[in-house]
Amino acid sequence: MTFDRTVAVLGAGNIGSALISGLLEAKVLKPEKLLAADISETQLAALSKRHTIRVIQGGNREAAEQAGVIVLAVKPYMVGIVLDEIREVLRPDQILISVAAGVPIEFIESHLAKPKTKTTAKSTASKAKARQPIIRAMPNIAMTVHASATALCANQAASKEHRRTAEQIFQSVGTVAWVAEEKMHAVTALSGSGPAYVYLILEGLTAGGVNMGLPHDVARALALQTLLGAAKLAQKTGEHPAALRDRVTTSGGTTIAGLAELERYGVRSALMEAVEAATERSEHLSRKL
Repeated sequence: MTFDRTVAVLGAGNIGSALISGLLEAKVLKPEKLLAADISETQLAALSKRHTIRVIQGGNREAAEQAGVIVLAVKPYMVGIVLDEIREVLRPDQILISVAAGVPIEFIESHLAKPKTKTTAKSTASKAKARQPIIRAMPNIAMTVHASATALCANQAASKEHRRTAEQIFQSVGTVAWVAEEKMHAVTALSGSGPAYVYLILEGLTAGGVNMGLPHDVARALALQTLLGAAKLAQKTGEHPAALRDRVTTSGGTTIAGLAELERYGVRSALMEAVEAATERSEHLSRKL
């Protein structure tokens, strides 16, 4: 299924490039309907080698003016700068999507408001909020292999059609879930930072296998496939993790012996506390904006 809107991706780094690849490979969008802008000539050159789309060096304003959907794929500290650059050409019929971690919709709206005086700031911000559809997305690094877990939230100006468009875009690179914006900090901590926790587990399982005499490449391959297979089984069956765990565990067997050690070291509670700590950090960084 394709849609006719032109999509401008502002920022051709890892996230922007991954999204472009996903849209093209999923045939959601034709190459002529994709624009990419970036200040880096090197980034755009690399993108041009992979895809036959139009690229514009430093042309955020030009790209935004021609698009129906504008994706802000720049670093969080650059969002305000880019918004100030493109806000004069934004139209109410365009969808503005941000993938910048920790940048709230309110921050985006405040930059679109363009208040000239303190007395007009509130009313101008209110008008900006009412007219510009804004959607915030939190994908993760697995977007690069089209297996991202992406959470979405939107402002009041975003219609059902706008939401469907955003879903279609991010379903091209993985799965999508809608959440209230105040839960985005938890999303950042869980699925945004989550791959790092999994890599730590992968590292630990691999080291355990090596410690027990397996060659490193064999241990890594087995650990990697075990994580992948376990996740696919959980996804396909929809069963509770505890039920799936019980299917692997037999009385007096090897699995229960290993599980007992994991419980002794508090692995489950450590993961819970990791998500909590990352959530608090995300909230702290957002407040700095």
